[in-house]
Amino acid sequence: MKASGKINYIEMPSLDLDVTKHFFSAAFGWSFVDYGPDYIAIENAGLDGGFFKSEQTATTSNGSVLVILYSHNLEETIEKVKSAGGEISIAIFAFPGGRRFHFTDPNGNEYAVWSE
Repeated sequence: MKASGKINYIEMPSLDLDVTKHFFSAAFGWSFVDYGPDYIAIENAGLDGGFFKSEQTATTSNGSVLVILYSHNLEETIEKVKSAGGEISIAIFAFPGGRRFHFTDPNGNEYAVWSE
């Protein structure tokens, strides 16, 4: 049963849904379900969600929420992100409780990855 008042679904912008599918499949192993030409749902990503076709990008500099993924191995994940076409925007740094880095996907949206 889903709990009232809990985060259940997240939607993010995408300039190009095919590019988004390729990037997140290659870098993180996500799969997708197409719902018409302007929306794809995420599967196998840890939280339900999707991407909608948009001419805007999500970055912390423009006030967007930062989606943070988890990794057991940050160095390996950085290589997967770069191989899939992402760009590292902030190199690995330590913070209380772990380490993380930030990256942009090929559409220019900002994400982060953290580890203990």
